[in-house]
Amino acid sequence: MKRLAAIVAAALLSTGLAACGSTDSGDDGDTTITVFAAASLTGTFTELGTEFEASHEGVTVELNFAGSSDLVAQIQQGAPADVFASADEANMDKLTEDGLQGSEPSLFASNTLEIVVPPGNPAGITSFQDLTGADVNLVVCAPEVPCGAATVKVADAVGVTLSPVSEEQSVTDVLAKVESGEADAGVVYVTDVQAAGDAVEGIAFPESDRAVNLYPIATVKDSEHAELAQEFVDLVLSATGQGILQGAGFAPAP
Repeated sequence: MKRLAAIVAAALLSTGLAACGSTDSGDDGDTTITVFAAASLTGTFTELGTEFEASHEGVTVELNFAGSSDLVAQIQQGAPADVFASADEANMDKLTEDGLQGSEPSLFASNTLEIVVPPGNPAGITSFQDLTGADVNLVVCAPEVPCGAATVKVADAVGVTLSPVSEEQSVTDVLAKVESGEADAGVVYVTDVQAAGDAVEGIAFPESDRAVNLYPIATVKDSEHAELAQEFVDLVLSATGQGILQGAGFAPAP
């Protein structure tokens, strides 16, 4: 009986030690890195995540896409993240001003705005100025979101006042409203129009060069997987990463 009790006690001790030694890497022992990325990066970073996992056995990339302003706010409030990729420098500056970056931010792409309309362009939009039409149901990003800030900058440069029926928290939400027919027009990025394919039509306008968005990326302070996080950043900056981004319509960073 004493021997049996000893065996049971040893087994319980072993189980307890194993539990104490476990991490948040998942039930199967895999390591997970969490990447917070601007909504306009959904397609490219999904592909990059798959690429990263293929070259890092046992590593899973968890992607969180939203407006850059929402993402940096989540990190400031303590949300666990290993990498942050913003659609503008202003929101990355919020991270660095709070000392929450794990590495020096690096620019990895640039993007410009384009008008998006439903197939057939029922409202007959041909220019940025046409977005001010009284009968145009316009949807844009909120000013705190990078695509919204860029839209405001263009409107100021052109000298027009926009009266959108809705201001969205991410560029993908703007695109979705145009795709569904809820809006006559929206202002998104060139890359969003390309990704949507035949579901929408894009209308380029010359004033878009007044507001070119630069995309920075950095690891996040106190990441539990800092080395892997940096390797993901390195992939984005590599020839492979740049090829994926430029294939989706992003321009190189200056």
